Amino acid sequence: MEVLHTAKGTKNEKYEVLKSQLSALWSGESDPIANMGNMASAIKHTFDFHWVGFYLVRGQELVLGPFQGPIACTRIGFGKGVCGTAWKEKQTQLVPDVELFEGHIACSALTRSEIVIPVFKNGKVVAVLDVDSALVNDFDEIDQMHLEALSREISVFFLVQNFFFNSKFFPR
Repeated sequence: MEVLHTAKGTKNEKYEVLKSQLSALWSGESDPIANMGNMASAIKHTFDFHWVGFYLVRGQELVLGPFQGPIACTRIGFGKGVCGTAWKEKQTQLVPDVELFEGHIACSALTRSEIVIPVFKNGKVVAVLDVDSALVNDFDEIDQMHLEALSREISVFFLVQNFFFNSKFFPR
């Protein structure tokens, strides 16, 4: 049985405990979907963010993957909203106030700030990690640094699971 122990202390300390726990969880599992699910759950429960999840690249769309939180948009176009912009620009989007982000897609009226981190496989974006908060300006450089590090870690599972993107269910 797996148990998540959320740390008390600073944001940095919470992320350090989270990273070590995810590393332990991932040590016996190579499937990217399983690991993304645990990662989304662990981030959500550690920080109590409104929504945490992944969107997977499928053709010219991002398709909803493992997540924690209320129901979500199922498909997002290339370059659309915060998630599509992170994919298009191949870089993290840290949005202090989603109301001020031109083209923001409001999957939840409760989302006020957002950070989206691309996940890469061989230099190409294969997914994005999307974290939403009900608070304005809830994300900073500390979140960005740690979430980017976690996204690099999760990308390893896309490299070892080549069949994941070669099946008829998940075309490139």
